Amino acid sequence: MSYIHKVLNVLLRGLVIYAVLGLECTYSNDLASHSSDADNVATTDPCLIVMPPCMGEADRFSLDALRHIHKQLDDDNDGGIEVNESVEFIIEDMKQQQTNKHSNLHREDQHITVEELWRSWKTSEVHNWTVDDTVQWLKDSVELPQYEKNFRDFRLTGNTLPRIAANEPSFMSMQLKILDQRHKQKLNLKALDAVLFGPPLRPQHNWMKDFVLMVSIVIGVGGCWFAYVQNKSSKVHISQMMKDLESLQNAEQSLLDLQSRLEKAQEENRTVAVEKQNLEQKMRDEITGAKKEAHRLRELREGAECELSRLKYAEEELVQVRKALKRAEKEMQTERSVPEALQKWLQLTHEVEVQYYNIKKQSAEFQLCVAKDEAEKIKKKRGSVFGTLHVAHSSSLDEVDHKILEAK
Repeated sequence: MSYIHKVLNVLLRGLVIYAVLGLECTYSNDLASHSSDADNVATTDPCLIVMPPCMGEADRFSLDALRHIHKQLDDDNDGGIEVNESVEFIIEDMKQQQTNKHSNLHREDQHITVEELWRSWKTSEVHNWTVDDTVQWLKDSVELPQYEKNFRDFRLTGNTLPRIAANEPSFMSMQLKILDQRHKQKLNLKALDAVLFGPPLRPQHNWMKDFVLMVSIVIGVGGCWFAYVQNKSSKVHISQMMKDLESLQNAEQSLLDLQSRLEKAQEENRTVAVEKQNLEQKMRDEITGAKKEAHRLRELREGAECELSRLKYAEEELVQVRKALKRAEKEMQTERSVPEALQKWLQLTHEVEVQYYNIKKQSAEFQLCVAKDEAEKIKKKRGSVFGTLHVAHSSSLDEVDHKILEAK
């Protein structure tokens, strides 16, 4: 029995030892398995391998976006961004010629890894932008103020800009609701510039431009005032000239009326002269007839037989002589009233005056035509501001005035 008891004790001890050894082995295997899983998690999660670590979901999205940007710049996929890769990306992808911008990204580091890019981003001024700063950047630098409401609704800060720089389709279209491809591209390039090279530089205020602008405004206002004064003066001058031209036209009409009356008077004078000649001829004929009749009566009287017949013929002769005498007296009065020599001189003087009048009339008509042509040219020229200035500074108005006065 004692032997059997010893054997059982040995078996029980063996079982216990085996069980203990089995548990240790299982625990060792489980521990190794857990440590392997932890290593795999640490290897696959980027937030656990970068410094400083991610502080939230926004940092995780930013890190993913920066990894995508780093991959875009790393053409040779060696894990680092070289200077030549940065310069090539700036020129070809960002369409910029400022090749010295790569110095803001590299500084002293010629081979930028993802972690270095992340560390540089965390210390960047853009990373700490508030919503207001981001909206101001959207309006001033990107020049797309119509998306301000979208940015404010999403509460987009500087830490979110890498997602725009990475051009995430779902983020740009679904969350920010930007559908225009040109606006997406513009936002993407501006965000890349801000994330990689820092905030956009504000240009220094150019006081020289302000001075030139002020001088230009003063010159413009002065020019407008000068043009207004000259235009007003020109209008007054032209108005006066039009009045003179109107008075000249009235004088021309008066001249035509006077000429018409003169021609009518000349016609009447010619008619009177003809009638006078006819009347004189008629009177001469009557006097001659009366003389013949008196001579005939004298002959009859001389040859009459009786005294009564002589007396009768003498009375008839006396009547005829008296009539002839009265007609002769009238003729003498007419001839004395206008002597023939004086009438010839008056006629000559009248003809000279008519010739002088015709010469003056032709000269006045010529001056009037010239003044009218000049006035029409001035009317056409004053249609614009520069035409008015040209008319005001030229001597054409004075010349027209002088011609109008000469025509008067």
